[in-house]
Amino acid sequence: MSPFTLEINGHLRTVNAEPAMPLLWVLRDLLQMTGTKYGCGLGLCGACTVHLDGEAVRSCQTTAQSAVGHRIVTIEGLGPDGLHSVQKAWIAEQVPQCGYCQSGQIMTAAALLATNPAPTNTQIDNAMVGNICRCGTYFRIRKAIHRAAQEMHP
Repeated sequence: MSPFTLEINGHLRTVNAEPAMPLLWVLRDLLQMTGTKYGCGLGLCGACTVHLDGEAVRSCQTTAQSAVGHRIVTIEGLGPDGLHSVQKAWIAEQVPQCGYCQSGQIMTAAALLATNPAPTNTQIDNAMVGNICRCGTYFRIRKAIHRAAQEMHP
C-alpha cells in the first residue's frame, strides 16, 4: 500500500491504497463517499461516473494512482454552494425512479453542459449513451438536461 494525496471536491485527501485500486473503491470504501455507485465494474453502465479535470470518467476503470494530480469531482461536490443546475432540473423533472444510476447520469450531464451549453436531443443521446438506466427514465433525463441548459445559459 502507498499513500496517495488526491484532490476531491476541492479538498486534498490522503489515503493508503494500492496504486491499481480503482478510484471508485477509494471513494466508497476508504473515504466513505457513497454517492458514486458501483454498477458493473467494467465501465459500461456509467453508475460510477465522476469528473476528472472536468471530464466524465468511469471511476471503476480509473486507478487511484492515475488520479493523482487531477481535480476529482464527485456527486457530493458537484454543487459546492448547494445544488448544481443539473441536480435542480433532475428534481424538477422528477427524473429518478429507483435512483441507483442517477449520480452517474447527473455527472455525465453536467460534463456535457460544461462543454455544450445548448445540446440538441441527438447530442444529449450521444453523450448519455454510456449511462444505463434500468428504469428507462431516458426521456425525463433528456428533458432535465434541456431544463438545466436553459437555467445555466438563459
